[in-house]
Amino acid sequence: MDTDARQHLMLDSQNSAQYGKLPRHIAIIMDGNGRWAQQRGLNRAEGHRAGVKALKPIVKECAAMGIEVLTVYAFSTENWSRPQVEVEALWDLLVEYLRSETAELKAEGVRIQTIGNVGALPVRAQKAIDAAMRETAAETRMVLNLALNYGGRDELVRAVNRWLDEHRPLSPDSYMTANAIAAHLDTAGLPDPDLLIRSSGELRISNFLLWQLAYAEIYVTETLWPDFNPMELHKAIRAYQKRDRRFGGLRE
Repeated sequence: MDTDARQHLMLDSQNSAQYGKLPRHIAIIMDGNGRWAQQRGLNRAEGHRAGVKALKPIVKECAAMGIEVLTVYAFSTENWSRPQVEVEALWDLLVEYLRSETAELKAEGVRIQTIGNVGALPVRAQKAIDAAMRETAAETRMVLNLALNYGGRDELVRAVNRWLDEHRPLSPDSYMTANAIAAHLDTAGLPDPDLLIRSSGELRISNFLLWQLAYAEIYVTETLWPDFNPMELHKAIRAYQKRDRRFGGLRE
């Protein structure tokens, strides 16, 4: 995004009665890499490489605008069903991204975190994630939350099991609350997403942040993820700022 556009967006978010504030937490379903590659006669791995390249300016722009958390759906629990060669290429791209970008992310004040069952990832991916998280652990400007081997249903099951492990043996008056579940989710300690962006025009949330998206505003664009850029991000945030968020209530 150019300087004038960014300043205009910040002015609207902070000083205009017509628009709301910037979202604290943006979640993105980065969809369309395969179709982008197919349209260009490339293999799917090249589409994923282009998708990784597209992520860098989005992270940078979110940090510059003051977004607190950016969560990106990088690999779902269902993605294991894809051809093994494609899955292995995705892990190679993850390792490459973390090794090449961690220093710059740290310089930008970005802390890398993950959600999902990361322990099931290949060892090389786990080592790269651990190194990046250690390197950026002290940064406070923005959290880049990578959803890896993540599924919303799986997360809820793991959250319930964590709670049960802490409370066994259960007493007759033991019961679970919404706050208890939230405290045991992978995203515990982070604000819920205010805005969900999905690229490529698909109208579904694909098992992503099922609990946390309860009152998120949803923005869908036909743009394929490798073509998603800071100006597309700007459009999504402007659309979000025009929404009337009542959280089930009525405006006074």
